[in-house]
Amino acid sequence: MADDDAGDEAPTRRDYLAYGGAVIGGCLLAGCAGDSSPGSGETPEATETESSTRTESDTETSAPTVTDTAYEACIEPAGCITFEEVPETYLVYNGAWADMAFALGQRDGFLTAGNMIPGFFFEPFGLEVPPEDELAALANWDGGGWSKEVFYELDPDVVLMDPNYLHGTGWDDDWDESDTEEIQENAAPFFGNNCRRRREFHDYELYSLYGAFDRLADLFQERERYEAFAELHEEVQRKVRSRLPPERERPEIGLINGGSEPAKGKFYPLNTQDEGYETKPYRDLDVASAFPQEMEDGGTIDYETLLDVDPDIIVVHWGIGTTGDTSSFSATAFREQYVTPMEEDGVGSQLTAVQEGNVYPGAYGEQGPIVNLLQTEMKAQQLYPGEFGAFDPEQFPEVPEENQLFDRGRVRDIIAGDL
Repeated sequence: MADDDAGDEAPTRRDYLAYGGAVIGGCLLAGCAGDSSPGSGETPEATETESSTRTESDTETSAPTVTDTAYEACIEPAGCITFEEVPETYLVYNGAWADMAFALGQRDGFLTAGNMIPGFFFEPFGLEVPPEDELAALANWDGGGWSKEVFYELDPDVVLMDPNYLHGTGWDDDWDESDTEEIQENAAPFFGNNCRRRREFHDYELYSLYGAFDRLADLFQERERYEAFAELHEEVQRKVRSRLPPERERPEIGLINGGSEPAKGKFYPLNTQDEGYETKPYRDLDVASAFPQEMEDGGTIDYETLLDVDPDIIVVHWGIGTTGDTSSFSATAFREQYVTPMEEDGVGSQLTAVQEGNVYPGAYGEQGPIVNLLQTEMKAQQLYPGEFGAFDPEQFPEVPEENQLFDRGRVRDIIAGDL
């Protein structure tokens, strides 16, 4: 970390980042920037946030003077943060923010993640990501809770994380707002939004994937890369929409959480249309949920209840990234954990999806613009193999060129800055 006893020397990089935190002041945890009403999570346009101009006399005397090279980046709930230079290093907790940063050409600045996307998702695009067990642990859920020491030891320029996530989830009883404020003041400013799905503490805007990505492009000053990805994303969306069958011919799916335990007859129904980036592939494919809302809100169901619904297709949310290891998806492990117990159960074996071989690994919940492209393609193949080509679990993420919905080389070029 930069020396705080710099005397009369020019402000350091860390000083400028600390100043950015001071600008937002009490807005850090309150969600003060822009419209504080909940968003749909679906609108790709980011909410416009008014910038506030500060002079040196408006700030604390210890804050450095902002020069002509300074710029501002804004996001709820952190507010507007002033940076003298583009941050070079960052850490994340949820891997979607790493995916967004990678897409903006910032792979080298990645320090760690607590819930990282498996590395095999990035292999088609020439990005190497260390396995999660080789990354510094931001939390120890075997009793230790959040690790304040890691924030200090890694010394990032910015933390790509919703500051309210640390104390708002209630996962660590010993962590409160004062601990979050300490990290903000002494380690690095927070810049992020809890936009995977809405949690109890999240009463401010929940950004869509591309809404959050847009804000991150402001932070890293990578507008051209963002726009190139947004254009590619829209091309894929148009292709998918133009090839979907009429609504009456689309299957209803039973989306169950990856924490479901078929061997114990325990299933957690989910809503395919929930807001947040984790269900984006299902919304983009306009997939209707087979479950009534009272089931999606009611916790677990058993085989008998699942058979009463009898979905055309059963999809295990997160399944593509939680069976196997970080180097590959294991079709064998998925079948052993989810499919075989259904086939061997007296009631489960009667399910239409089981009898017709339509139990699939669902999208990994953490996804940014890179992984989302792959997973949208994957879901299209699972749901409409006649139109998009059959999903091959033994080969994923490799896909025959004739079944690809986007050019992998184009993604590599954007990441490399070859626009």
